[in-house]
Amino acid sequence: MSGAGVRTVVTGLGVAAPNGCGVEAYWAAVRKGTSGIGRVSRFDPAQYPARLAGEITDFVAEDHLPGRLLPQTDRMTRIALASADWALADAGVDPRNLPEYGMGVITASSSGGFEFGQRELRALWSKGGRHVSAYQSFAWFYAVNSGQISIRNGMRGPSGVVVSDQAGGLDALAQARRQIRKGTGLVMSGAVDASICPWGWVAQMASGRLSTSEDPERAYLPFDAAARGHVPGEGGALLVLEDLEHARARQARTPYGEIAGYGSAMDPRPGSGRPPTLVRAIELALADAGAAPEDIDVVFADAAAVPALDRIEAEAVSRVFGPRGVPVTAPKTMTGRLYSGAAPLDVAAALLALRDQVIPPSVGVTPDPGYALDLVVGAERAAPVRSALVVARGHGGFNSALVVRAVRT
Repeated sequence: MSGAGVRTVVTGLGVAAPNGCGVEAYWAAVRKGTSGIGRVSRFDPAQYPARLAGEITDFVAEDHLPGRLLPQTDRMTRIALASADWALADAGVDPRNLPEYGMGVITASSSGGFEFGQRELRALWSKGGRHVSAYQSFAWFYAVNSGQISIRNGMRGPSGVVVSDQAGGLDALAQARRQIRKGTGLVMSGAVDASICPWGWVAQMASGRLSTSEDPERAYLPFDAAARGHVPGEGGALLVLEDLEHARARQARTPYGEIAGYGSAMDPRPGSGRPPTLVRAIELALADAGAAPEDIDVVFADAAAVPALDRIEAEAVSRVFGPRGVPVTAPKTMTGRLYSGAAPLDVAAALLALRDQVIPPSVGVTPDPGYALDLVVGAERAAPVRSALVVARGHGGFNSALVVRAVRT
């Protein structure tokens, strides 16, 4: 069976976040408002103006992966491989029991690869080091992010890596849905990103969007008058996506939810005089889901924490849903922005909100009334949650939106 009539559902989640590894550990932390943001510990940040990050502190690669893989991989790939294992286990999938060409892997990457590239350049510069160019190291890295997952699990179906900065995580899920509609039964999708290393840090600082606050509780403040940029983080989520009939045929667990709609749009070049396109991306996602604005119970915001960008997002949400017309939340205030991993982690949180009928909070934020948003802050909010919209924007003008909803029988 193929075509638009195929329904794509999520049957497994693999989560790695600064405030918790594993679905339930992460979700419990988010519901309590527990932050994983603190001073960088993976290197000495004293010489840099930005010194805070969302680091994963409870992940030990040796506990999750065979020793033979460790020399071949960097931190990002190790976290991704473990997250893929967790997602498959959560879905009750043993890849050995499924057709190898009926399973694919489609992920996203944005800031990752710096740690691997830094290691390769050190080897190049050292006496007797391997002569691997930076270009070669990154080309190999982008392939390995999905390739290692595919090889490790015998998934030989459609595979690839989407690169559209922080919108890439949603774009990867949309591409996975397309492949399922074409007949692939199961696709591992989402993203994990990690680049908390000196080379990666300098590259991120070049954007001019990193917070230089020293206070972890007031460093990342989207939609706040004191917003001063975002805090970087590492982690993300990998999701097992399936054709609903495929999931039923193997007697899978009750799905977390359905990928119901997707839309994307590119902003015009700066100085063109044309407006941003985030509204268009949201409207396309709603139309694809066959949903009206009033059908959406919560928006998981991109939450740039850059005043000009926050204004664009707030105006887009108000234009589609009306001023304060829908609850809005940004749980990434507890993790930092995880680049391509941020949006899949928000999708995971949205699916868990559907499961538990609760909207998680944004932490540390004092909402600026001028944004006209119903921002959920301080504590979780119990509410009927049937459908959720996740928004993601990438540097360079990428805008993506995804609708998830409870599976309708």
